[in-house]
Amino acid sequence: MSTELFVRHRDLLTGVAYRILGSAADAEDVVQDAWLRWSEVDAAEIENPRAYLVRMTTNLAIDRWRRARARREEYVGPWLPEPVSTAPDATERAGLADGVELALLVVLETLSPLERAVFVLREAFSFSYAEIAGILGRGEPAVRQLARRARDHVQERRPRFDVDRRERRQVTERFVCACAEGDLRGLMELLTADVTLVGDGGGRAKAPLRVMTGRDHVARFLMAIASEEGVGRFLSSIGAGDLTPIGLEVTDVNGGPALVATAEGRAVAVFSLVVSDGKIETVYLIANPEKMSRITPGGTSRST
Repeated sequence: MSTELFVRHRDLLTGVAYRILGSAADAEDVVQDAWLRWSEVDAAEIENPRAYLVRMTTNLAIDRWRRARARREEYVGPWLPEPVSTAPDATERAGLADGVELALLVVLETLSPLERAVFVLREAFSFSYAEIAGILGRGEPAVRQLARRARDHVQERRPRFDVDRRERRQVTERFVCACAEGDLRGLMELLTADVTLVGDGGGRAKAPLRVMTGRDHVARFLMAIASEEGVGRFLSSIGAGDLTPIGLEVTDVNGGPALVATAEGRAVAVFSLVVSDGKIETVYLIANPEKMSRITPGGTSRST
C-alpha cells in the first residue's frame, strides 16, 4: 500500500521538484530521498498522503536548491536549466517537463526559494493557498503575499508564450537552415536588433562566458560554430573527437520546438529560441555535456 501510494504520486513529485530545481538529475535525486523517507512512515496514519508527499518533496527540493545556488557561484559562465525531451518518442520523460518552457525556468531562477515553491505549487499544480500554507508551514496571508510577489515578478520578466506553436516551429526550422547553410543574411533577418544569446557550457564546452547582445555579434557567433571548423572545435571541446557530420534536428524540448545538435546519435547541444512577432529575441544555448542525458534525438533532421 505504501509503495502503491508513492508510485501513484511519483510523476507529480518529480514535476514539482524539477520546476523548483531546474535540474532533472537533482529532481530525481530529491524524489528518491522522498521515497526513502516515505518508506519509514506508516502510510495508514497519514490523513492526506498526496499533501504529505508534496510537502516532503517541496522542502527537500528547497533545501537542495539553496545548496545548488551556492555552488553555482563557482559555475563557469551562465547557468541554464537542464533541458528535457518532450517529443512523442520520449513519453517517459514528458511528465517531467511538459509545459515547463526553458525560458520560464530561467525567470524562476531569479525568485527566492519560497517564492519559487509557491509559484510552482499554485500556477503549475493549482494547489489552494490553504494547501500551500500547510505544505510550507506558513500562514495563508504570507503565502498569498509570496504568490502575488512571485507572479508579478514572473509576468514582468517572462517572454510571451502566446506565440503560435506553428510559427515558433517555422522560425526554428528557418534558423536551422540559415545556420546549416552558412546564410548570414538569412540568419540576421530572423534576429531582433537587440537579440541576446545565453550560453551554458559549464566550462566543458565552447559557449560564451557572458551574455551576448546584438544581432551582428550573435549572428556571427552562430555562423562561426556552425562552420565545419567551428563544429570540429565544438566537438573537440566536449571530448567528442572528430564526430562529423553533425546532425541538426528540430524536436520538442520542455514542451516547445528546439534545435538539437547531435553527433553519432547523441545530443551535444540544445538551442531553445524565444520568438516574438516572427523574430528571435533570445537564444538559449545549452552545451554542457552533463545536461544532455535527458535529450532524446529525433525530429526533423539534416546534417552539415
